[in-house]
Amino acid sequence: MNFKTIFKSLTNKDMRKKILIVVGILVAYRILAHIPVPLGSASTFREAVDSLVSGTDLGGFINLISGGGLTNFSIILVGLSPYITASIVMQLLSKAIPKMEEISKDGEAGRRKINQWTRVVAVPLAIFQSIAYIFILQQTVLATNTSTAVNATMGEWALSVTAMTAGSILLMWLGELITEQGIGNGISTIIFCSIVSSFPSTIANFGSQLFDTTSGSLSLFGWFNLPVNPTIFWILLGLTVGLVIVLYFLVKINEAQRIITINYAKRVHGNSAYGGIKSIMPIKLIAAGVVPVIFAVAFLSVPAFLGQLIQRVDPNSQIAQNMVDWFSAPSASTFGQSTGLTPTDYIYPTLYFLLVVIFTYFYTSIVFNPQEIAENLQKQGGFIEGVQPGKQTELYFSKTVNRLNFFGAFALGIIALLPYLVDYIFIVILGYPLGLSISGTGLLIVVTVALENIRQINSRALMVTYDDYQ
Repeated sequence: MNFKTIFKSLTNKDMRKKILIVVGILVAYRILAHIPVPLGSASTFREAVDSLVSGTDLGGFINLISGGGLTNFSIILVGLSPYITASIVMQLLSKAIPKMEEISKDGEAGRRKINQWTRVVAVPLAIFQSIAYIFILQQTVLATNTSTAVNATMGEWALSVTAMTAGSILLMWLGELITEQGIGNGISTIIFCSIVSSFPSTIANFGSQLFDTTSGSLSLFGWFNLPVNPTIFWILLGLTVGLVIVLYFLVKINEAQRIITINYAKRVHGNSAYGGIKSIMPIKLIAAGVVPVIFAVAFLSVPAFLGQLIQRVDPNSQIAQNMVDWFSAPSASTFGQSTGLTPTDYIYPTLYFLLVVIFTYFYTSIVFNPQEIAENLQKQGGFIEGVQPGKQTELYFSKTVNRLNFFGAFALGIIALLPYLVDYIFIVILGYPLGLSISGTGLLIVVTVALENIRQINSRALMVTYDDYQ
């Protein structure tokens, strides 16, 4: 990345305008995250939501991608999940239904039509999720609070569902406005902003613990004392060093790719010659990106969430208790509490790792079609040296992608498990989990989106400063 070119491009009026538009949209998004749903007492629901977020991995995940919309009980509580779900459904249908596959291959017109269908499908999904969230939260409030503020009328229900659906569609529109500026994918940028928005409160929490010297201060070589808590200081120092190392490897893994050289046959038409050139086709180590991790978290979160709902109806249900124990993400409050690790503590991480690997293979097969790529190369007169065009080229691409997936899927699985591995190590060394691990999912999303946005900003900067190098 050429940051000098990026800074130089800020002198361009059009570039500044695009960046200011994106910043303004993100500010508007953060304002929306604090507008409460018009249903009962917002403070009453926040108390119930806090227990829901801390009690289930699904609640924490929803709160993560909605930028705190769940804990704030805001109108963007549903977030972008309906649009993301609709996009995945349309991608699957584009591969399963021949007619839709033809439309998806029809250039820009086909892409616009698929995008329009995706928006239409997202609306009923947003309505359904809004009703489900309100019902679940209302049941949670009734189970934990005797307040009558949740006895909503049908009119209040309709107003709340409408507000939450409108909030989700509004987020989808804001994401498309960001994409139109050409300096990043709008949906990914909003999710990135959602995750980053929790950093200030986390830093403030760590800061308050760091400067709490009631149990003593840090002595430096006996010369003078720093007004910081020595235990927290060394923990934060270790976390910072570990975070830098993890970020380095995340960037390397995210940018890793296999370069395949494509040759184009030379063709002579009259007095003109065409082709006879070489180009490259990069295939990323993790072509599926962070999607497999999101799929795995969502898939594993549902059983634990259903188990908690069953427990509210039948507190003595053993099946519900097993669902909660087996499918709850390990944390400082749910594992290693007394005698260290137990066999149950390994169930969730093992399933998590296996699902990440499986979904990596599955989603890569959707986004990378060897047959389609081989056919397009053959039509364009392109070939790989030593590989026959057509079926052999398709088999070559399939073999290459499968090899990359083998390493990429395992690397993605290990990265996703990092928070649990850190806690396990601390249980073995200290006898208790650290409980300060950063979400592997959040870290992956932040790194992936940041790199992609910087890449697009750099490309835009080169365009607006091109005349300066003539």
